Amino acid sequence: MGLLDFLSKQFVAVIDWVEQPGELGLRFPMQDREIQNGAQLTVREGQTAFFYNEGQVADTFKPGLYTLETANLPVLTALMNWDKGFASPFKSDVYFFSSKEQAGLKWGTAQPITVRDKEFGALRIRAFGSYSFRVEDVPVFAAKLMGTLDRLTVSDIEPQLRGAIATALASALGTGETAFVDLAGDQAAMSARLLAAVEPAFAAWGLKCCSFFVESLSLPDAVQEHLDKASSMRVVGDIDRYVRFQTAEAIDTAAAQSGGVAGIGAGAAAGMAIGQGMGAAFGQPGPAEDPYAQIQKLHALMTAGAITQAEFDAKKTALLAKIG
Repeated sequence: MGLLDFLSKQFVAVIDWVEQPGELGLRFPMQDREIQNGAQLTVREGQTAFFYNEGQVADTFKPGLYTLETANLPVLTALMNWDKGFASPFKSDVYFFSSKEQAGLKWGTAQPITVRDKEFGALRIRAFGSYSFRVEDVPVFAAKLMGTLDRLTVSDIEPQLRGAIATALASALGTGETAFVDLAGDQAAMSARLLAAVEPAFAAWGLKCCSFFVESLSLPDAVQEHLDKASSMRVVGDIDRYVRFQTAEAIDTAAAQSGGVAGIGAGAAAGMAIGQGMGAAFGQPGPAEDPYAQIQKLHALMTAGAITQAEFDAKKTALLAKIG
């Protein structure tokens, strides 16, 4: 190995970092080499470079191209007692940190969170969504997460972040101030609340949670089935109103099909048949009537589209059973 090869392995002339997706920090590979006086330092957009001397932050460099010399290494110059004419190589640890927003990350509850809902009582809720963050306070991030690692990526700290999110989620929902149906109906407001809840934990690591979205809230299948049944009962609600609506629809249909004065008569007849038939079909009080007549009226209801074939068959069977 020649002298030039030896020197090229001992002195660093170019310092830069071409970061890969998901990388947060990198210690520049010095390999026991020293930095050449006048070396070129390139800090790209969204990056910050830190020079460390014996474990302490010496100088910081924002995006730009630098020629390393006494003028732009003021702290390190003071620590090393260099005069203005220093020309020898120097040893320093150089770390690069990315301040770019890391977007499109997913979070979710590994286990359902039990909350006290003011409408339904205790509920077990699952939630899923996405979030983004960036490195905000580099010294804090370097001290608490980077440490002496050579490289740190998003995947390295994601479990820690998701744990903080789950804790914030349980705290925010556990108060029971907002009913589940209201939470599910206004996910934008819930997202804002949870963003505020997770920010302190992120800030403690030198991070900033830039965005936080709740994309889905769900209940256990059995609870959801119960809510669906309750909703169906509320939709059916007042049978009398349902009967009147179906009667009006059948009258319009009969009048349109028959036309003219005859249509009006047919519509009135259909209306009477539907009103009486629906009352009988749904067990509402009314005058006693021959079962055969009821079956005829039910058939008229089915023909008009007010009831289904299955409903007609079921009621007919029940009426025939009374005759037998």
